Amino acid sequence: MLTPQIIDRAVRAALDEDAPWGDLTSRAFLPPEATARAELVAREPGVFSGGEVFAAAFRLTDPGVAIDVQAPDGTAFEAGAVLAAVEGPAQAVLTGERVGLNFAQRMSGIATLTSRYVAEVAHTPARIVDTRKTTPGLRAFERHAVRSGGGFNHRFSLSDAVMAKDNHLAVLTAGSVDDAALTAALRAGMAQLPHTTHVEVEVDRIAQIEPVLAAGVHTIMLDNFSLDDLRRGVELIAGRAIVEASGGVTLDTVRAIAETGVDVISVGALTHSAPALDLGLDIRIG
Repeated sequence: MLTPQIIDRAVRAALDEDAPWGDLTSRAFLPPEATARAELVAREPGVFSGGEVFAAAFRLTDPGVAIDVQAPDGTAFEAGAVLAAVEGPAQAVLTGERVGLNFAQRMSGIATLTSRYVAEVAHTPARIVDTRKTTPGLRAFERHAVRSGGGFNHRFSLSDAVMAKDNHLAVLTAGSVDDAALTAALRAGMAQLPHTTHVEVEVDRIAQIEPVLAAGVHTIMLDNFSLDDLRRGVELIAGRAIVEASGGVTLDTVRAIAETGVDVISVGALTHSAPALDLGLDIRIG
């Protein structure tokens, strides 16, 4: 999803926001002919993401800046590692610096946090996936970062898959708890969809599982289930649908959740709570 067009559009907007009438400081103090070389250096260990985005910040500021991204996205590194280098007109290097760093720090922070979740469930078949809890306008960037960290993406938008959540079901059944009515309502909705459309339904109690399965859905999300109920849910579904666990997942709880036998664990924190990684752009003299 992170195409060159998407990268350029967002980076241009960020540069316009940061220097709408140019970089006043660089123009005042740096001679136009001055050149600079700078390195993107890690201040702490992590997983890199956003190399192409970092490069775009300088390329779009001045095509005369040469960028060498030395760490492919998904690379694990230690503090002190050099991840990329830029060289060219000093005014352009310093004008693009903050925008390039902002994207690389944010994306690498997401990749690093994701890698920690992935490591916690490595002994199980469970996938770690993201959610739609992303920064508006930057979903493609943040979703890419999740994949850099070894995670997977959920549906990209409301348009590419069906997920009937608790509020949908409340409207759909008018508050009824009748099992047959729930099954019939889901079947009626699915009948309007192309046969290629994946359908997921969220349930918040064990009793909903059988009527939802009876409708022939492809994935069932067990939302905010206890560990015991997750195990019961996996046993009840018994391979008839993909089982997703969601709600309140943390680094402290994800291992135990994976060990219940679920197929997918969705984690909103990957994108809405990942801290930016500490990266710096260091000018090299001589």
